[in-house]
Amino acid sequence: MWEELRPLGRDSSSGGYRRFAWTGADTDCRAWFRAQAEARGLAYELDRNGNQWAWLGATGHQDVAPGEAVVTGSHLDSVPDGGAFDGPLGVVSSFAALDELRGRGAEPTRPLAIVNFGDEEGARFGLACVGSRLSAGALTAEAAHRLRDGDGVTLPQAMERAGHAPEAIGPDPERLATIGAFVELHVEQGRALDLSGDPVGIASAIWPHGRWRFDFRGEANHAGTTRLEDRRDPMLSYAATVLAAREQARLAGALATFGKISVEPNGVNAIPSLVRGWLDARAAGQDTLDTVITGIERAAAERAARDGVDLDVVRESFTPVVEFQHALRDELGVLLGKKSERPVPVLGTGAGHDAGILSATVPTAMLFVRNPTGVSHSPAESAAEDDCVAGVTALADVLEGLACR
Repeated sequence: MWEELRPLGRDSSSGGYRRFAWTGADTDCRAWFRAQAEARGLAYELDRNGNQWAWLGATGHQDVAPGEAVVTGSHLDSVPDGGAFDGPLGVVSSFAALDELRGRGAEPTRPLAIVNFGDEEGARFGLACVGSRLSAGALTAEAAHRLRDGDGVTLPQAMERAGHAPEAIGPDPERLATIGAFVELHVEQGRALDLSGDPVGIASAIWPHGRWRFDFRGEANHAGTTRLEDRRDPMLSYAATVLAAREQARLAGALATFGKISVEPNGVNAIPSLVRGWLDARAAGQDTLDTVITGIERAAAERAARDGVDLDVVRESFTPVVEFQHALRDELGVLLGKKSERPVPVLGTGAGHDAGILSATVPTAMLFVRNPTGVSHSPAESAAEDDCVAGVTALADVLEGLACR
């Protein structure tokens, strides 16, 4: 499976992946998912929001009683030039765990499903977890219709061009009501497991996090004739804000990153008229995150006023702290502890996931697989084969305990 999936959407120059929602690479990944489902005799289903489902013990969600289904899976899309494991490891491991269950002769007594949630990374339309947000009602259909990519293509247009009817997008409460437990396996995006020496861990919580857009508006002018004293240069305000974000995060023990920028008119010999930067900020607690954002906005406003630049700040997305259901989390610990000489580590994460979105409506949990470098959202992202196998075994143990009673 891994070898079949590996070349899809890979850029030869960077070695990273560009599997953006509703593009050709995304279509290829979706075809791969459907082929894996059908090869195993699973019932394939595409929901109204473009999420893919593969069912064992049911022909679709309409056959499942409320709270009966055990679901696992993740996503197949990527950030720009992302790594091979973020998302796909969870989907590949889900199919492999099902194979493992069948190899053990385990017979599920509850419906079991594998899911590929669409547009988890938000690389194309700027909002993460679109597929799961729509299904959970955390994103309205009206707001989704307003999403546009960098070329001005709306989400409905992109879906339609990819062969999916966008008219039905929106909340899917009947489907989510069937889920009694959702367990997402994911490569760790950090080094906690590497430092503890464990191949697999259990998630405790997801830090609150969000994305803010900073628009610095100055005055375009000639770079070779305009005196420094006469300039209204928004790039200076932006640069100072980047440094302020780093300092605020450092002081608070949080994380803040300006990772995307847009400049107008974007000429080498022109002073910009507009610099637009996107901030990603995360912290272990809401109060800490609020303090960091307030500090960054204050520093940006002060510098913009000094430079004669106008500033607008827009919060584009936000996810509050997610505490995974303690009962399900503890059950995973018991199931995995039966075969372990020591307790399976429980760790928090600053990364968002579909499991975090679903946690507001269904019981969710996560498993992490060791990442020896801690690098993620990069071609250098990695996981050892032995650890990936350990992740599959752990997921199979969990599914057997939850669905084969």
